[in-house]
This record gives sequence, structure tokens and C-alpha cells, in this order.
Amino acid sequence: MAKAKVLRGLVWAMGYACVAIGLFHVLLGNAAIPGAGSAGPTVDSLGRFFGAIFTGYGLVWLWAARQSPIPASAVRWLAGVFGLGALGRLLSLAVVGWPHWFQVALGIVELALTPPLFWLADAEEKALRAQSQG
Repeated sequence: MAKAKVLRGLVWAMGYACVAIGLFHVLLGNAAIPGAGSAGPTVDSLGRFFGAIFTGYGLVWLWAARQSPIPASAVRWLAGVFGLGALGRLLSLAVVGWPHWFQVALGIVELALTPPLFWLADAEEKALRAQSQG
């Protein structure tokens, strides 16, 4: 049951964090991106658009957190998207170089959280199955 509680906490945290970050980008545009303050209207538009998408991504995490049990397939898909974002950061690093230190920190968080999310994805489903059998 401990794994199930960790999963539930992570799913709620992912949801709230992604919604907050997404809305931050929608509202602040370039000002939300370290080093992009003078990037211009095209980057501002793109950042606000992706902020809205990230808000929606967070809302799906919150939807998953409200389910009982949390659906493992949803967690795996959402974690896969999160991991893909981390791979995108690595690709950017390889192609254009080191970004602002904060982006590096975010990439580390994304790389570090993806495997545990996959590992814990079915924790609640397993715990409920064990309860009903036991």
C-alpha cells in the first residue's frame, strides 16, 4: 500500500505542478522562460501556446489522480510524454548546447522522475487486487 500512496502523491503533484507551470507560461510569455525575455513575439506566441498545452497535460494528471484506482495505462502514457520532453532537452543539448541552468535542472527532474512513474504506475491497481483477494 505504501507504493500506492507514493503513486497517488506523485500523480497529484505532477498535475498541480504542470497546471501551475503551464498557466505561468500562458500569463507571462517570454518572461516565464529564463533568457528569452527579448526573443520576440514569435517565441512569445509559441511559449504561451505550449503553456496552454502543458496546462492541459497537467489537467490529465489531475483527472488520473481522481480515479480509483489510478489507471496504470494513463500514468504510463503521461510518464512517456514527460520522458519524451526530457529526451527533447537532451537532443537540444546535443544540437545547440547548454541552456540556462534552470532548464538543465528541469531536465534532470524529468529524467529522474520518469522511471519511478513507470515503475509505480500499477501500484494502486495491484494494492486493490491484493485487498480483494486477501
